Amino acid sequence: MLSQSAFLDLAAEYSVVPLTLEVVGDRETAVTVFEKLVGDAPGFLLESVEGGERWGRWSFVGWDAEFTLSSTGGVSSLDGAAIDVPPGDPLEVLETLLARFKTPDLPNLPPLHTGVVGYLGYDCVRYVENLPDRPEDDRQLPEQLWQFVGSMAALDRLSDTILLIRNVYVGDDPAAQYGEARQALEQAAARLGEGSNYSLLPLPEFSEAPAVTEINLTREEYEEAVRTAIEYVYAGDVFQVVPSLRVEVPFDGDAFSVYRVLRLINPSPYLFFFRDQEVAIAGSSPEIMVRAREGKVFSRPIAGTRPRGATPALDRALEEELLADPKERAEHVMLVDLARNDLGRVSEFGSVAVDELMTIERYSHVMHIVSGVSGSLRPDIGPVEVLRATFPHGTVSGAPKVRAMEIIDELEPCARGPYAGAVGYIDFTGNLDTAIALRSMVAKGDRAWVQAGAGVVADSDPAREYEECLNKAAAVLAAIAGAHKI
Repeated sequence: MLSQSAFLDLAAEYSVVPLTLEVVGDRETAVTVFEKLVGDAPGFLLESVEGGERWGRWSFVGWDAEFTLSSTGGVSSLDGAAIDVPPGDPLEVLETLLARFKTPDLPNLPPLHTGVVGYLGYDCVRYVENLPDRPEDDRQLPEQLWQFVGSMAALDRLSDTILLIRNVYVGDDPAAQYGEARQALEQAAARLGEGSNYSLLPLPEFSEAPAVTEINLTREEYEEAVRTAIEYVYAGDVFQVVPSLRVEVPFDGDAFSVYRVLRLINPSPYLFFFRDQEVAIAGSSPEIMVRAREGKVFSRPIAGTRPRGATPALDRALEEELLADPKERAEHVMLVDLARNDLGRVSEFGSVAVDELMTIERYSHVMHIVSGVSGSLRPDIGPVEVLRATFPHGTVSGAPKVRAMEIIDELEPCARGPYAGAVGYIDFTGNLDTAIALRSMVAKGDRAWVQAGAGVVADSDPAREYEECLNKAAAVLAAIAGAHKI
């Protein structure tokens, strides 16, 4: 932990200074840390599974946000902040606030330790592109919701330690703030040291689906939407469009339990749980939205899907079929090109490259074709500009993007909300790491929603695209149904 004198020196130069306390963490998991330090309060948990089979090094648990930025209908508000909301649209507000905070580059800190964690909903694209025919916003969910990180715990699986962090947003009395932050860290360590009051349970089956209250497009309506999209493809408006459908279910359970089941049955590169006063999101996304770190920018398009096989032999046969399917290959290559174009808008000339082309990644219910694209970020480009240039990802809109999104507005009856947007973090040094909000549940009040889409091209089969949506939603629906079992 920084000494008080070292802290005060930094507080004279920086607006946010992290204090840290490292503790032994070999008896804890991200779930137990969340339950002990966050409980039922607002907070977040970010985890990762690499390659579908290895847990990533870091997990991040956050609580006691300094304040929360929320935007609804283009109007932004700050909950718990002593500062005024800057003018502008939601993205401009986020960009202005991030620019106000400066933090030191201290050694031995994890990738996330300051900044904001939350989501940018799909409909924020309307502040980037002119899309006048906005569908009904029937749920009144925030267009964006970001918690400015106050307290957090970074679990390091490599060293079996937990780094407790308290970010001090420097005010009029830094010396007093130092004492308060140090006390908060010691209290967090004490809470981690308390015993856990849970018992080990046999692993249940998580196969059933919850009772569905409503689907915003029936099978017939969705298949008709696919046929309409195909007509637009043949007319030359688009190469691809990605219509989605949304399932609504009654929900009176614990959203964090849904997350726990989801991480058991569908571990993915981006596991996330985010809870505010009114809204909770639990997700297991396979796909990066965009990442920017240390002068590089990355995208990893996923397009091409098959269900998992019941046996290893059938699984391999489905993989071979997927990679040999000319429709899936053409769709995937088109979206790789779109990712290259998006990254090219913020990268140094000539630096964009395809690092990985058309590999297979497996998840609990489906397998996907995946590629990797990267570029060297221009030094004058900040993280919100990166989001603007790449948002939303082409795999959830189609191509060309703007016309595809106009068609989506025509085909889908309701605003998408968080679905197909970005979820993750932006730190105060300009680093950005976001996933596409896929394979996720949004809960508000006594309702929960799961949304999924399918990429439509010229030779798409409407019935097959509908089944693809159900396959993609299956793991999350099973997690909702099974949340009471753990």
